[in-house]
Amino acid sequence: MRRYLTSGKRLLAWAALAAPALAMAATPEQLCPGQWVTPGPDGRVLGHIPYREAPLSDLVSAPAGFALGQPCYVQRDAAPDLARMLAAAAVAPGVGNRLRGVSCFRSIEHQRAVFCSQIGPGKKCHDAAERARSVGPPGHSEHATGYAIDFGIRPSGGCGDVNPCLARTPAGQWLIAHAHEYGFELSFPAGNAQGVTWEPWHWRWVGASITTPGAARARLLFARARREFPAIPAVIDVADGWIGVIRPAAPAPAPSVPAPGSPYLQGHPQSYFIQPLPTPTPQPSPLYRRNRRRG
Repeated sequence: MRRYLTSGKRLLAWAALAAPALAMAATPEQLCPGQWVTPGPDGRVLGHIPYREAPLSDLVSAPAGFALGQPCYVQRDAAPDLARMLAAAAVAPGVGNRLRGVSCFRSIEHQRAVFCSQIGPGKKCHDAAERARSVGPPGHSEHATGYAIDFGIRPSGGCGDVNPCLARTPAGQWLIAHAHEYGFELSFPAGNAQGVTWEPWHWRWVGASITTPGAARARLLFARARREFPAIPAVIDVADGWIGVIRPAAPAPAPSVPAPGSPYLQGHPQSYFIQPLPTPTPQPSPLYRRNRRRG
């Protein structure tokens, strides 16, 4: 028996030592035709954390009128906060009923189509690495979880979808100032360590408080992202200590704007993104509470 125990201990010790090497020997993945990438030792692909696809049974339709073009499905737990946030924005001075959903849940295959569509001759990106600076590879996108939403505005007022100009609009600045109150945080702030472009339109739901139904589940899913690549603005809650995401209680941080000359500004001067923030008083409204049907 002692011999087997000793042998077992040796196997465990070998496994602990070999784990990094095994991770480095990951199998290359084909993201798109002609685009093969080997995951890094930490499991990330081109800087992006892996995420599984949410079961359709966990998803519901976003509030009526929110989606642009294609249907918008979100996690059932996130839907009430999304409805409340849209209702508050609708009565905010200068914002009104302008926030829309450009993209919500995406299946992994849908993500593959989005990712690969702009790679190749005559396209926006030369290869997968360049594309990954602005779009998550299939299997490595927060959209697959059902908790992430790309916001846009209508009327657009000259600010196109998935564009940094959203941060200078009243609606975009209202999100930066108030989204955390409804459990949403900005996944990819300016200069983030993942190497992803500044995305003031991309917000993930983690619940305003750990006591919010479903928040613990969402925070566990995004624990690594929140620990290693913090959102700004972020939802601050010391109760997250149980999953290793420990942050001191503090007010929401001021909006983050890239430094002058940063490529994140896409050629605009820094002042282009700095405007006084509106300070609305949210009022309850039934506008976005109707027609929430299961996905």
